[in-house]
Amino acid sequence: MAKRKREKRYYKYSCTLTGDTYKLTEKIDNTDDLVSVNAYYEMNPEKDDRPLVIKKQLGLDIEEES
Repeated sequence: MAKRKREKRYYKYSCTLTGDTYKLTEKIDNTDDLVSVNAYYEMNPEKDDRPLVIKKQLGLDIEEES
């Protein structure tokens, strides 16, 4: 007997700060806390551990540490 392929459900959510929309495969209970990665790093710059190459590609102001 052949197996049936499971149908994936997609849910659309938007960032509360930037308004960007995202498509996820899981349903989220509390959508008020959703923020994009860029918005999170803008709110918490001390936790920004992305490599310098990524920051340059995004066009962020970079303060190089000596």
